[in-house]
Amino acid sequence: MEKEEVRIGVYVCKCGSNIAGLLDVEALAEYASTLPNVVFAPWNLYTCSDVGLDEIKKGIKEQNLNRVVVASCSPRTHEPLFRSVCGEAGLNPYLFEMVNIRDQCSWVHVGHEEDAMVKARDLIRMGVAKAALLKPQEIIVSEVEVKALVIGSGIAGLTAATTLANRGFPVILLEKEKELGGMLRSLYKLAPMDADASEVINEKIKEAEDNPNIEIYTGATIDKVEGFIGKFNVTFSANGTSKDVRLGVVIIATGAGNLVPEGLYQYDGEKVITQWELEGKLKSGKIDANNVVIIQCVGARSPERQYCSRICCAIGIKNAILIKEMNPEARVHILYRDLMMYGVENEDQLRKAKELGVRFVKYDPERPPVVEENKVTVFHHLMGKELEIPQEMVVLSTPLVGTEDGVKVGNLFRAGLDQNNFFLEAHVKLKPLDCATDGIFICGSAHYPKNVRESILQALGAASRASIPLSQGEVKIEPIVTTLVNKDACRGCGLCVALCPYNALEIKETDEGRKVNIITVACKGCGVCAATCFRHALGINSFTDEQIQAQIHGFLAA
Repeated sequence: MEKEEVRIGVYVCKCGSNIAGLLDVEALAEYASTLPNVVFAPWNLYTCSDVGLDEIKKGIKEQNLNRVVVASCSPRTHEPLFRSVCGEAGLNPYLFEMVNIRDQCSWVHVGHEEDAMVKARDLIRMGVAKAALLKPQEIIVSEVEVKALVIGSGIAGLTAATTLANRGFPVILLEKEKELGGMLRSLYKLAPMDADASEVINEKIKEAEDNPNIEIYTGATIDKVEGFIGKFNVTFSANGTSKDVRLGVVIIATGAGNLVPEGLYQYDGEKVITQWELEGKLKSGKIDANNVVIIQCVGARSPERQYCSRICCAIGIKNAILIKEMNPEARVHILYRDLMMYGVENEDQLRKAKELGVRFVKYDPERPPVVEENKVTVFHHLMGKELEIPQEMVVLSTPLVGTEDGVKVGNLFRAGLDQNNFFLEAHVKLKPLDCATDGIFICGSAHYPKNVRESILQALGAASRASIPLSQGEVKIEPIVTTLVNKDACRGCGLCVALCPYNALEIKETDEGRKVNIITVACKGCGVCAATCFRHALGINSFTDEQIQAQIHGFLAA
C-alpha cells in the first residue's frame, strides 16, 4: 500500500496585539513554510474569526492538506473550534495540532522580542513535527441511562430536580434530613423581595412532591458509586432500606453549613448569637432587646478561612431592618470591615437601613470589637477613639462553610473540592457548572456561598447542562484516551489502576492472564497511567511516544 504524502498547512495568527504586539507573525509564517512537509503557511489577523475559519476550510480543499497546524492561543479555549472546522472541510478533526504562541510566548516574554521569536519558531517546529505523525481518530459514543440523580433538597436541589422532571426526565431526589427544604426551612424573610422563606420553599417542595417524574428519598445516605457519565451505578440507603440505581447524570446540591463561632466574641447561643439563630427569633417574633449589635466577618476573612462568604452583609442588614420594623425604638449597630452589598437592590437595602436609623461603624481587623457584659467596645478609626455601645443582644455574622457530608459526596463521585470544602468547577469560565468528572454538575452553596436567587439561577443552569446527555441519549467522548499499545507487555500489576484519578482502568482476568481493561468513556487522557507503566504497555492517542519524540527531535533540530 502506497504511503500517504503528508501535506501540512500552518496558520499563524496575529490575534491583534496579543501576539503581533511582540512577535513578527509574517516572519513566523515564512519560517513555517520552510519546515518539512509544510506546503502552505499563511498568516491571519484573527484565525478564530469567520474569515479565518473559512481560510482553513479553503486551504484544506485547495491545497489538498491532510494535516493542519494553527499557531495562536490556548488549545483549551479554541482547539474544539478548529477541530470542528477541519471536520467540516472533510479532514479528520484529530489530524489537527495547535501551537500556543500567545500564552506560552508573547504574553510571558514581553520585552524580550528576540528570545520570544526564537521560542515561537521552536514551538511551531515542534508542532509540525508532531502533526506529521498524527493518525485519524474516531469519536467514542456511549449510551446514556435516561435518569438523573439530584443530591440535596434545598432551593437549588429542588429547582434542579423539578426543572429536569418538567422536561420529562425521571429524577431521584436524595435528602439526608428527614424533611425537604434545606436552610430555607429555618429562615424568616428573604431580601430584597421581602418574601416569606417558608412559603417560598414549601411551594418548591409541593411542586417536587406532586411531580410524577420525581422519586423522593429522605433520611438518605450514599454508600457506593461506580461507573461513568451515562452509566453511573449508585447504592444508597434510606429509612433502613438499601437501593441500587442506574443513572445517566448527577447534580450535587448538598448546600453548606453555618459556622458555629465557638470561642469568638463571647458566643454562648443565648445573649451572643449567630444570624442563623436570630432568624429563629425573628420567625417567632421574640426580639425583646432594645440595644442590638451586629458584628460582621466573624470567622471569615481570617487565616483559618480566608474567603468572603458574600451573603453575610446582606443578611446582617436585612435582619437589622426587620428588627427596626418590629421595634422602631430599638438601637441597632452594625460593626463591619467592608460592606459587600452588590447589586442595585442590595444597595437599596443599605440605604433603607440607614434611613431607619441603623448605625454603621467600620472596625479594623487588627483591633476587633470586644464584647463585654452589657456593652461592645470598638475603635472607630475615623473618629480615632474607642466607642462603647450598649448591648442587650450581640449577633455574629458567620460564613457558610463546606460540610463533611459534602466532602463524602465529593469523594464518592470524584468531584474536586477546594481547601474550604466547596465543590470546584471544571473551568471557571468554560464549564462553571460541571465537575471535572463528566456527567456530574454542581449548583447552590455546595459550590460557594450564594443567595437564593443565585442558587436558583445556577440550579437552572445545572439542569440545562444535565439535560443535554439525557435528551441525546448518548454521549460523545473525545478519543484522546489511554490505549493498550502492547497487550503482551501488561502484567496486570494494577499500579495504573491505583493511580487513575477517573476510575477509568480496571484489572480483568483474561485467557492471557491478568490484563488492564480501559473504560474509554471515563478516561480523560491525562496520561498518568502511561507515564507510570514501566512496561510501556499503555499509551495515549495523539500523544504517542513516537509523536513526543518527534517533538523533542524537532526542538533539538534548531
